Amino acid sequence: MHLSYMDSYQTWSAAMSDEIHDFIDKTIKDHDVVLFMKGTPEQPRCGFSSLVVQVLDHMGVEYVGVDVLQDEGLREGIKVYSDWPTIPQLYLKGEFIGGADIVREMFQSGELKTTLGEKGLLPA
Repeated sequence: MHLSYMDSYQTWSAAMSDEIHDFIDKTIKDHDVVLFMKGTPEQPRCGFSSLVVQVLDHMGVEYVGVDVLQDEGLREGIKVYSDWPTIPQLYLKGEFIGGADIVREMFQSGELKTTLGEKGLLPA
């Protein structure tokens, strides 16, 4: 199950980097699982975002998807925030986990299930 956070999202201009940082920070703090992605969980707009959505949906994890394609400032801002050059980006309880390759590797090795379980994020 997932939610779309775009309903409460305002379009920020690239010049408003503090506001973008605050939006990202608040989103990550307010939600246990956040996926900054291209597109939405219902309609991913790149294969890498789609892969992470499939993994999270397969595992039954509730998460918030944030579409970075809605605003260039947000798209660049999340890269600066995490110091990670690519999208998607997955956060669990405020901790940056990584992008599609890392999520895939963690899923295949069982590490993602362990991490989600330790953080109390797997469905009962």
